Amino acid sequence: MGAPQRRLAVTLVALGVVLAAAVVLALFIGSAQLSARAVLAALTGRAEADSVATVVTLNVRLPRIAVAALAGGALAVAGVAFQALTRNPLAEPSVLGVSAGAAFGVVLAQIFGLGLTFLAALGLAAFAFAGALVAAGAVYLIAAAGAGLLIQTLLLAGVIVGIFFSSAITVLISIIDFNRLGGVIHWLLGNLAPIPPGALLVFAVLAALGFWLVLGQARQLNLLALGEEAASQLGVDAERLKLRIFGGAALLTGCAVAFAGPIGFVGLIVPHLLRGALGHDNRLLVPSALLGGATFLLLADTLARNVIAPAELSVGVITSLCGAPFFVYLLRTRYRARL
Repeated sequence: MGAPQRRLAVTLVALGVVLAAAVVLALFIGSAQLSARAVLAALTGRAEADSVATVVTLNVRLPRIAVAALAGGALAVAGVAFQALTRNPLAEPSVLGVSAGAAFGVVLAQIFGLGLTFLAALGLAAFAFAGALVAAGAVYLIAAAGAGLLIQTLLLAGVIVGIFFSSAITVLISIIDFNRLGGVIHWLLGNLAPIPPGALLVFAVLAALGFWLVLGQARQLNLLALGEEAASQLGVDAERLKLRIFGGAALLTGCAVAFAGPIGFVGLIVPHLLRGALGHDNRLLVPSALLGGATFLLLADTLARNVIAPAELSVGVITSLCGAPFFVYLLRTRYRARL
């Protein structure tokens, strides 16, 4: 086993331990005051099927933990992919307007009556994926200039596309009977409510597909950092690579938005923290981002559920409160010279 593989193994084990600790914390802490014994009894099947401990633990907390882990991992990996593809360290689904595009697709799907049954969840994810793909393509076409994407151009393009889709969502909400869009405002803030098993299965399968699309091209993404011409000389089909990574990142963003809402800044914070520890090798960053993003969003959701219990904040509020200052810090310090 080479040095990079050992480093990756150590990193994944460490992140796995932290994620396991976050899962335990989320299971045992909540507005419902359950003892550790009651939670363990529910997990092991020793509690009555209709008991409060069983309902809260198995029907609320465990599904919510699964949604948080899937959404966090998907958004973090999408962040790594967009940053590597655009060769821009501040690229991230919400900053680029991709999350807004996916959100528009979801609202449109809700207008057509799609819900969270198995087949409807597939349709919901398809609308979200289409919206994310359109937004990502629009940003890339607007910002593309020369051999690279300047930070200020990319950010402005992301802001423009994000405003457009946010305005389109507002128009839809304004002209459609609000009763047909129940809970849409709460969802737009980022909502990790439990979803049915069929929808959760769709989420997991689509997230796994998006992760595979990105991870399988991690080495080529490293070569793309040298520039498209140099990468082509080393045997990389740059156009095919861009299509695959755009597709994978848009799929990850779309399914996360479809089932958890447009949660911002996960794809910015997690990759930067990991990059500081692991460097710029995407073969290390992509799998690490999967576990790191899951841990980050799960901890954020646990905080959102408990900070004003028995009421709760939307997890998107927590990630934005963390992400906005972090974004400003990166913009004004590390990347000031590139603006």
